[in-house]
Amino acid sequence: MPLDSRPPTDPASTLDARFRSAIHAVSQRDADPQIRPSTNPAFGDYQANAAMSLAKETKGNPRELAAALANAVDLAGIAEPPVIAGPGFLNIRLESSFIVAMLAAMDNASLGVGVTNETHAVVVDLCGVNVAKQMHVGHLRATIIGDTIARVFERVGRTVWRENHLGDWGLPIAMTLAALRRANVDLDQLTLNQLNSAYRTAQLEGRSDEAGLAAAYATGAGPHRIAELLAQQMSAGAAIVDAKSTLLRLQGGDAEVVAAWEKIITCTMREVYASTATLNAKVTAEHNRGESFFRDRLAPVVDGFIKAGLAKEDQGAIIVPFADRERPLLIRKSDGGFLYATTDLAALRFRTFDLNGSRVIYVVDARQRDHFKDVFDAAALIGWDRTKDGEKAEITHLGFGTVLGKDKRPLKTRSGENFTLKDLLDEAIERGISEVTRRAQDPNAPTHSLSATELARVGRAVGIAAIKYADLSNDLTKDYVFDLDRMVAFEGDTGPYLQYAHARIANMLAKAKDSASDIASANHAVAEPAERALALHLLRYPQMILDVTRTLETNRIGAYLRTLAELFNAFYQSCPVLKSEDDTLRRARLRLCGLTRDVLHDGLSLYGIEAPERM
Repeated sequence: MPLDSRPPTDPASTLDARFRSAIHAVSQRDADPQIRPSTNPAFGDYQANAAMSLAKETKGNPRELAAALANAVDLAGIAEPPVIAGPGFLNIRLESSFIVAMLAAMDNASLGVGVTNETHAVVVDLCGVNVAKQMHVGHLRATIIGDTIARVFERVGRTVWRENHLGDWGLPIAMTLAALRRANVDLDQLTLNQLNSAYRTAQLEGRSDEAGLAAAYATGAGPHRIAELLAQQMSAGAAIVDAKSTLLRLQGGDAEVVAAWEKIITCTMREVYASTATLNAKVTAEHNRGESFFRDRLAPVVDGFIKAGLAKEDQGAIIVPFADRERPLLIRKSDGGFLYATTDLAALRFRTFDLNGSRVIYVVDARQRDHFKDVFDAAALIGWDRTKDGEKAEITHLGFGTVLGKDKRPLKTRSGENFTLKDLLDEAIERGISEVTRRAQDPNAPTHSLSATELARVGRAVGIAAIKYADLSNDLTKDYVFDLDRMVAFEGDTGPYLQYAHARIANMLAKAKDSASDIASANHAVAEPAERALALHLLRYPQMILDVTRTLETNRIGAYLRTLAELFNAFYQSCPVLKSEDDTLRRARLRLCGLTRDVLHDGLSLYGIEAPERM
């Protein structure tokens, strides 16, 4: 099915179809009925808001149009006759039997989520680590946002390519390699801390201060200062010469240098994979496609733009000019070197054509906005924004904001250092285990009988859920404040709160004396307002997923699950389940509880968050 179609188990789908027919019968127009969930259950379950826009188009009276639509629409077996409200809204109250039928249709392994027949792939650029550098907090966002987007598209049956665009090629890598070789470091015993230190050393060794030397001469600085700057200049020059020589050997396939290069990649990725596994993010070796993969495609990129008449020479460099902005896109330097933009163009061409991607999504820091706009626009100029069968691809930069500390500044450790991702994960897990262990000391807690090992497993899941939910449930484009004390709470808008809601339902179902088959064969019941509200929200789950495929707003998942947990709590407080004396009603409510548990589990899985059975 198309991704923009309405799921058949969503009541809005049926209402949409019936009102479209009524609109055509009344006005001979094909218009959106504007079916919306009601904001006040006292007035109904849904609203049809099309009368106002139709009246504007036809210059008619909106209430009269609403009345005509109410008379024309066939809602037999679906809803009570619509009621006109305000300037022309139609309030709709569904028949309970119709809600029950929709719940029954949804209550299976698919949870009402259909599978698309779209054959083009979705390509998600995520993680994006640089070799020889530790992962930082920005990599958290690029990894878990990208993984969630990938999971959502996989949930609706799309082929998804996760692309970890490694920074594993070029002069910075050669500088690090050269520095390691000069220091005689045993690469077989290399640690990431050593590698990271070598990277920083290489950057410092290769940094000259020509401006400082010129200023020292101009201001008549003492001979000691000038000698110091000259020594720095000579040292930097030697380091750059060594790095360029190493790069040439790497580019030429020198076996010794290539083997060393592979060892620093292995060292870097060892920690990357450990972190992604801890985060329960699907990023492994099979998803790596770094700059080195595209190195033989860079010259053809430049040649392609030149032959198409889209690039020109500017002071020895090759640029792609744009008609609507002053800045051009530089794709080859005057010394013949290539740039990030060249690699990104090669990668984009590969993703649309070779991977057949009709959706290409770059989950990269928002500060790269202008860069990606230029790359995407250049690709469109040359026609590289199309799949192999010619379909125009939708290419999106999903830029994300910065993680801030409580002081509203970029997150740092207590010692003032930038947080590495490992630091962050270790602290979250420690807090999660501490909180779970503390709660388990209560003799009445479901976790009281768990071993220390089992508590640690649950606590680990809680700590990771706290971080992931806090990030993914926010507006991705905005900065957000990282407050681990709040995030690990079992109450409020947190990941552990949703995990606890799932565990609470699982515990209730485990205590039920009714067999699983008796519960599964029970008919749903929605007689009470709290039951009805919970049921209607459950039925909106498939549409929420489709909305995320359209908007890429991962916070919609968190908002849906939070409301689901709140509605379940309201249902649990007002509708006895295990203590219900009527067997039929008890089993109906247990079945509704089971469906709620399944949707919570499935929704949390879209975030890559575990759903423990006991908490």
